[in-house]
Amino acid sequence: MSISASDVKKLRDETDAPMMECKAALEEAGGDMAKAKDILRTKGQAAAAKRAGRSTSEGIAKFVVAADGKSAAGIVVECETDFVAKNDSFKALVDRIASGMLEAGSANADTVIDGKTVAVLLEEAVAVIRENIVLKKSTFLSSTRGVFAVYNHHTGKTASAVEVSGSASNLQSAGHQVAIQTVAFPPSFLKKEDVPKDVIDREIQIETQRAIEEGKPAEIAEKAAQGRVNKEYFQKEVLLEQMMYTDPKKSVSNYLAEEGKVGGGPIAVLQFVRLEVGGE
Repeated sequence: MSISASDVKKLRDETDAPMMECKAALEEAGGDMAKAKDILRTKGQAAAAKRAGRSTSEGIAKFVVAADGKSAAGIVVECETDFVAKNDSFKALVDRIASGMLEAGSANADTVIDGKTVAVLLEEAVAVIRENIVLKKSTFLSSTRGVFAVYNHHTGKTASAVEVSGSASNLQSAGHQVAIQTVAFPPSFLKKEDVPKDVIDREIQIETQRAIEEGKPAEIAEKAAQGRVNKEYFQKEVLLEQMMYTDPKKSVSNYLAEEGKVGGGPIAVLQFVRLEVGGE
């Protein structure tokens, strides 16, 4: 049967599938639009299965936050090439999934967005984009004690959410600066008390040996090691001990104390979550 150009266009508008595939699906379905959509979806699933083994090292990490700051959703969607990662349709897909997860209050492949699961949305994207596309990581955060501030790096490769609490009027703006900090200088822990004892002991052992090799006596080497761990390891790995990216002479904890004075109340960081393309 003859398939009209308007029907092909309508199917393409509703599925984003290539024009020729829309025409072929309509011909196979005998002009039935619903059956043609099922055919395209089946082909999309087959395309996704065929590409599932391909490695993904590019993509986008993104956080979105609710207007009241009480919840946030973050995702890492990976693809095969940087070309696709920079494509407007891929960016729109990531935005749609992140915003949909925030609205749904859940973040996984089974989350339903506009009547479709995230898994189906990804299958459909694979059919159109022709690359393996995977939901590498997703998280939904909610707060009863504070608010979230988020930062998405301009490269799209890293994103961060920071939960802050307190009565300062500038709570969220200060949190945003700390979110930038976690992207610029990725910490492993929030505060010194969070660092496991075995990790500290290992660092002291390494620094003690380093001091001995520099010619220091054993008893002095151990004291030097303690100082180096406090100054070097903690300032690198512990968020509140890091020097602010805006002022290398000011720690994050000092920055928060100063911002608290400006905002008329205390500011505390409760947690941070960092997402990265190609991360664990």
